[in-house]
Formats: sequence, structure tokens, C-alpha cells
Amino acid sequence: MTAELVTFGETMIRLSPPAGERIETARSLEFRTAGAESNVAVAASRLGCSAAWLSKLPDSPLGRRVTTELRTHGVEPYVRWDDDARQGAYYIEQGRAPRPTNVIYDRADAAVTTARPDELAVDIVEDAAAFYTSGITPALSETLRETTGELLQTATEAGTTTAFDLNYRSKLWSPSDARDACESLFPKVDVLVAAERDIRTVLELDGDAPTLASELAGDFDFETVVVTRGEDGALARHGGTVYEQPVFETDTVDAIGTGDAFVGAFLSRLIADEPVETALAYGAATAALKRTVHGDLAVVTPDEVERVLRGGDAGIDR
Repeated sequence: MTAELVTFGETMIRLSPPAGERIETARSLEFRTAGAESNVAVAASRLGCSAAWLSKLPDSPLGRRVTTELRTHGVEPYVRWDDDARQGAYYIEQGRAPRPTNVIYDRADAAVTTARPDELAVDIVEDAAAFYTSGITPALSETLRETTGELLQTATEAGTTTAFDLNYRSKLWSPSDARDACESLFPKVDVLVAAERDIRTVLELDGDAPTLASELAGDFDFETVVVTRGEDGALARHGGTVYEQPVFETDTVDAIGTGDAFVGAFLSRLIADEPVETALAYGAATAALKRTVHGDLAVVTPDEVERVLRGGDAGIDR
């Protein structure tokens, strides 16, 4: 199989208590799968882009749960199986003001942390239209820092468009470690996606969002820089022009995975040779829809995205 979009990273088991309950007192936990790079692949696949996910998993019921769920959404997993490794997981306790949402990681020594290029199906990266990974992946181990760089280099040499989301996680590494690792990867990146807050925290840049995008494009020669701004929407700098996109109104059920939904939709439109402004709009509409769905995955359809773009209301679809 040749996939238009290939992503690389860890997918975890997500465990969460019912709404309003605490992990320390809950009697049941909801069981799902989640990971930034596979979330992106799912969003793109749901919008008609052929997608594959590259990683390493334990040869266990938990590992097989991951691949089974990704296939359900049209994503083809290319996995190196490891008999002796463990499956990463995270626990999420959804908050309500004034109590914040809390994420607890249990991903140390997960199978993916030892993944090397010679264990992976690198040929699918060479044949893809686009290759995507995020700053979460090199944060997981020194081995993954090297592997991420080598895969980006492979994609670059093959003429595959490379996309990278800064995706800073303070529970995984410090801003200075993230800056050193990510900036070493930037020369191999065509499309950078970054939250405005992460640009300020990790890259120590200042200014408004258009200024940040222009400075990043100039400093690192990115073809496209996308800056996400939460409730203020997103913008992209491409070809010397800045395009802005507001958010679409949504009734949030679960915000986790919103950024990944945006990126997956955005890349699916770029791969389809749509203009950057169209890709931004698809990203924003898909992100809004994702927030109405439990779990990390953007379980949406192209018709739903088009309806949001047309300004359709949420009524009853009869």
C-alpha cells in the first residue's frame, strides 16, 4: 500500500473515569486509544486521504487493540512488534472550573522508545506525499530523537513533504531541551505547526502571531508556518502571505485531540492541492467537530465538515 500521508509516533491506551469523578475514587475507567500522530492520521483518513501510521508496539492484547482501532478508521498501521516491550498509557481526569483537567502519563520504557529506522517500514515514507511527526516523539527517548531526525531526512531526500508540530508537553521535557531538539530538526521540515504559547515558551520568540510566523519562516526557511491560537483561531504564512482563520462555534464535550484534528484536516487538503486558506478552513471546521466527540479521535465525515463550512446549524439531521 502507498499512503498519501504517513505519520510516526506513539499511540497509547487512554483511561478516563466518568465525568465528574476522580481517578483516586473511580470504580470504572473508559478505555480508548490515543496518540498525536495517529490522531492526525485518523482525521486525514476520515476526510478521504489515504493514511498510514508507523510505530513500534508490544505484541500483546493492548498493542493489538491499537492497530485494530486505527484500521477501523481507515488508517493502515505499519508496526514493528516487540514481545518484551510494554504499552504506553495515559490517564485523563476531565476538570471543571476551578479544577483543571489532569493528565497522568504511564509511558516510560514503552515499545516505541527503542524504535530505530532499520526496524521500521521506511519505504512507505519515501513513497508518501507527506510525512508528519511531532515534538512529542523526540521527547520520549534519545533513540527517538535520532530516529525522528533520520525519518525526516529520508522523507526530504525522497521529495516527500515534511510536516512537524512543535506540540510541547511540559510533563515530558523542559523548554530548553525541547528547543535544542526541535531546532535541530527544523532544517528538514517544510511545514511547521505550532501553538502560539509553545512558540513563546519553547522558542523564546515574541510578537503577535503574524510576526511569529514570519520570523519562523525567515529563520528556518519553512515553506509554510501555521500558528494556532486557541479561541483566536489560526493563521498560516505561505508564499509571503499570511492567511487568518477564526474558530467555528462549538459545544465542547471533549477538547483533547482538537489540535490533532486540525492538523490532520489541514494536511489532507494540502495533499489534495487545495489552497492554504482552504486547508485552514477545513482544519478549523474539523477541530470544532472533534470537540463534540468523546475521545481523542476526530470521528467525523466530509459531509459534516462541509456543513460547518457552509454555516449549517446543529439541528436534527433527518
